Amino acid sequence: MTVDKARQTSAQRSRRNGVTGGILVGFAAVMVGVAFASEPLYKAFCRVTGYGGTTQVAVAGDQVASVSNKLVTVRFDANVNRSLPWRFLPVQREVRVQYGQQALAFFEATNVSDKPIVGTATFNVVPYKAGSYFNKIDCFCFTEQVLAPGQTVQMPVTFYVDPKMIDDRNTSDVKTITLSYTFFADDDQSAAEKLRTSQIMRQNKGSKMSTGGLDRKG
Repeated sequence: MTVDKARQTSAQRSRRNGVTGGILVGFAAVMVGVAFASEPLYKAFCRVTGYGGTTQVAVAGDQVASVSNKLVTVRFDANVNRSLPWRFLPVQREVRVQYGQQALAFFEATNVSDKPIVGTATFNVVPYKAGSYFNKIDCFCFTEQVLAPGQTVQMPVTFYVDPKMIDDRNTSDVKTITLSYTFFADDDQSAAEKLRTSQIMRQNKGSKMSTGGLDRKG
């Protein structure tokens, strides 16, 4: 009889734990769903949690006061959507920095097409769990970049890794963080059209001046 009661108690406890776990999972799913349904809420959710490798945004004055002697390797990855005829790569493949130390890195983009194009970059870091400790002070992401045909530009990224990551049991094993950018052709190409029109006008003006000079000489 005692054994049977013990089994019943254990089964009841398991059912209660299962129900509780189901409720918690459902609640989390609802919260994530609400965040996804609203872009501002989703962005705020990502910034706070580092969800999907979203980094933190900081300014120079907010940088942590202390710098750890421990080092972390930050690697850089560059990708281009196939619809964008650009060449895009990191100027340096990786840097080793102290936790809390402000660092500067550069990415380089070249428009290899014969027309001006507007590009926009998205980013993330891996492992995702490091996102909440990776702080970008200055970045070219989500900013329109207009490149003329054959133009090359170097774009800076200023960042630091919060020393608190060392004490977090979930991230204490992370020795390398990869910062990855992907460039896409922007939906709004009006800036590129303006640049193209401006170039055509300059070419026409130069052509007319050259022709006028030849006429006067003749």
